[in-house]
Amino acid sequence: MHYAIVNGGESRAFPPGDAFAAGAGPLGDAAIVVYPAGVPHVPDIDKTAILVELGTESLGCHTGESLGMEGSNVVGFARYRNGNDAPSSLVELVRQPCTAAAALAAARAVFEAAGLHVAVCADQAGRIVDRLIRPTYNAALRFLDEGLATQEAMDLTCRLGLGYTDGPIERVVRGGLDHHYDVTSALFESTGAPGYAPARRALVAAQRRRAGR
Repeated sequence: MHYAIVNGGESRAFPPGDAFAAGAGPLGDAAIVVYPAGVPHVPDIDKTAILVELGTESLGCHTGESLGMEGSNVVGFARYRNGNDAPSSLVELVRQPCTAAAALAAARAVFEAAGLHVAVCADQAGRIVDRLIRPTYNAALRFLDEGLATQEAMDLTCRLGLGYTDGPIERVVRGGLDHHYDVTSALFESTGAPGYAPARRALVAAQRRRAGR
C-alpha cells in the first residue's frame, strides 16, 4: 500500500536515512499519509489512514474527543527510542474507541511491511513502554540517592538476575536524564501517579540543560 510522509517537523521515528522514510512515495496517490511530530494533520476521509506521530500526548490532543465516541481514520503512532539512541523496531499504534478498523489494519500493515514490529494500545498518555519503564528508572535513581547500592551493582543485578541486556541506570543515563525528566514529568502531570514523579537526578539534569551547562 502506498504511503507518503508530509515534509516538516522533527520526527523521532524517522531520522535522516531511515528506511521507512526512504520508501515513502508522492502525496497525491498515497492511500496512507504520515504526519511527523509538529506537523498539524489534515483530515481526509478519502484516505485509508492518516497517521499522526505522537510524543507523550494523547491522540485526542490532535483529533479532539467526544465522550468516548471519538475515532475516525486517524491513527496515532510512536516509534520507541531510548532518548538519543537510534529508533528501535517497535512502533506503538494508538487507537481511539471508534477508530476505523480498516485504518488500523492499514497502519499495521504498512509498518510491518517495512520490517517493524507493531503493538496496538488505547489512547493514553505515554502508551505502553513509557508507562511501564519510567517508574522503574525513577526507582533505580532513587535507590542510588538512598545508597541502597551503586549504579554498577544495580545494573549488574538486572542484567544477570533478570536477563536484561542493560541495566536501568545505564540505560536511562545513555538516553539522557534530561530526556527522562521531560517524559516522566509529562506522565506525572497527566496521571498524578507517584511513580512518575521525576527523580532528583533527572530534575538536576533538566535544570542544568535550562542553564546551558
